[in-house]
Amino acid sequence: MRIYGVTGWKNAGKTGLMERLVAEISGRGFSVSTVKHAHHSFDVDQPGKDSHRHRSAGAREVLLASGTRWALMHEMRGAAEPPLDVLLSKLEPVDLVLVEGYKRETHPKVEAHRAEPGNALIAPGDDSIRAIASDIPLSMDRPVFDLNDTAAIADFILQDVGL
Repeated sequence: MRIYGVTGWKNAGKTGLMERLVAEISGRGFSVSTVKHAHHSFDVDQPGKDSHRHRSAGAREVLLASGTRWALMHEMRGAAEPPLDVLLSKLEPVDLVLVEGYKRETHPKVEAHRAEPGNALIAPGDDSIRAIASDIPLSMDRPVFDLNDTAAIADFILQDVGL
């Protein structure tokens, strides 16, 4: 499975870039799935709903299904967070999986960068970052794209993965 990441520090524009890339690449006829890493606890369920009640009662996994979608919720119950490759193995095959976060993994990535938060670039110390998408001009040893030039960034990613 082809994977490509979007990484960067908090408030760098990762999620907006991911959203635009999914729309751009899927709009070109490719199937795209995403993986998003969260550093905090999150919940896709709602207290009081049957599925939440199942989880609260101690179920390890709850699969919620309808005619529109299905969702599998897996409770870690104290186990270690699974590595990215294990999570990727749970996805159905697609043309491209875009991964948000996971900056320490070695898959190819584009670094999203905004000047305003004042964070240093990750790219100088990370060869897995193949390009930078920034809101300011940068002189780097790899391609630099305007953060909002989604089509050019998509072209680069698709070429890099061979699509």
